[in-house]
Amino acid sequence: MPLLSKKPWESKAKGLVLGALFTSFLLLLYSYVVPPLHPNVAFTTSEPAAPCSPAPSESEVATPGNGSARRCQPRQDIVFMKTHKTASSTLLNILFRFGQKHGLKFAFPNGRNDFHYPSYFTRSLVQDYRPGACFNIICNHMRFHYEEVRGLVRPGAAFITVIRDPARLFESSFHYFGSLVPLTWKLSSHDKLAEFLQDPDRYYDPSGYNAHYLRNLLFFDLGYDSGLDPGSPRVQEHILEVERRFHLVLLQEYFDESLVLLRELLCWDLEDVLYFKLNARRDSPVPRLSGELYRRATAWNLLDVHLYRHFNASFWRKVEAFGHERMVREVAELRQANERMRRICIDGGQAVDAEAIQDSAMQPWQPLGVKSILGYNLKKSIGPHHEQLCRRMLTPEIQYLSDLGANLWVTKLWKFLRDFLRW
Repeated sequence: MPLLSKKPWESKAKGLVLGALFTSFLLLLYSYVVPPLHPNVAFTTSEPAAPCSPAPSESEVATPGNGSARRCQPRQDIVFMKTHKTASSTLLNILFRFGQKHGLKFAFPNGRNDFHYPSYFTRSLVQDYRPGACFNIICNHMRFHYEEVRGLVRPGAAFITVIRDPARLFESSFHYFGSLVPLTWKLSSHDKLAEFLQDPDRYYDPSGYNAHYLRNLLFFDLGYDSGLDPGSPRVQEHILEVERRFHLVLLQEYFDESLVLLRELLCWDLEDVLYFKLNARRDSPVPRLSGELYRRATAWNLLDVHLYRHFNASFWRKVEAFGHERMVREVAELRQANERMRRICIDGGQAVDAEAIQDSAMQPWQPLGVKSILGYNLKKSIGPHHEQLCRRMLTPEIQYLSDLGANLWVTKLWKFLRDFLRW
């Protein structure tokens, strides 16, 4: 009997030792692959940012189309500043498909699915980068650094990004990244977001680990100081700088209208901007922000509010210039085409919980500790004309990056460890 009773204790002791060793290994690995955050200091590579010098046959720049009679060439040089929690994964899929269809050259991160975010972007982070190299499309998560990015693309490249109502973005970021922000661990109520917003200064430290996810995340992603005084003249200077650098700022709340404007800017076909909503979060059991909590979230993210209001106004000026009737017509065409693809491609016609996804190749990346991101099942019988497009439209970001040839060894190792530990 003593021998039998000893074995469980021995197993637990061995488990604790192995767990401690494994945790130490993970911490060492993380310290290696995640660079230190310098929130207000941008670094550049040692050589000057010389613009690309395309061959004469590659130097065509499209002009905006004119309705049904498009007298322009599709633009193939695009920088997409991928912001967080703004439907950017859906737009990323659109760019992946276009680049793959036309055999374009992507600037991919090396080892991960982002450019060492939250550090500033540098050209040296690009997979197989060589000084003077030119790329068609840059679209993975980064902390934006304009001079470093523009040194990788030809003159005339289109710069685009997407933004969202700051209170809604904050809500989504809090739920998705909250477990990665130690500042939130002391929150004890069922509705942690509401508790945080009752007294955010009590829980928030701007120098805390991953704190950037909890305040003015748009400003941070675009490369600016997310802790600026909202009354500082630098805030408006930064917003006007974004306006000068970006040809189009899309709005998540008006995604279809944004895609119509994007299609016009890039002179693309309707099929090029078809989409299914990717990386969407399952509805939270906690009610959405409303009333006083919405106002608190807005006040907590005032830099992003100024940014959003500016580009919300400029967006509708672009719609006015495009033509309201034409916009209504082209949005309807886009939605009809999306609905047609939904019926052709998606088994059951809608997104499902992660546990219900049958093909691992369709399994989206999940936040730590909870499988809250929805995915899709591809229909078993799809005609040959649509099979490839359906699969590409439904493929999640990590799998698509691998299909395109990105080196994701760090991300894949992290996934293996998460699966092993059931995180």
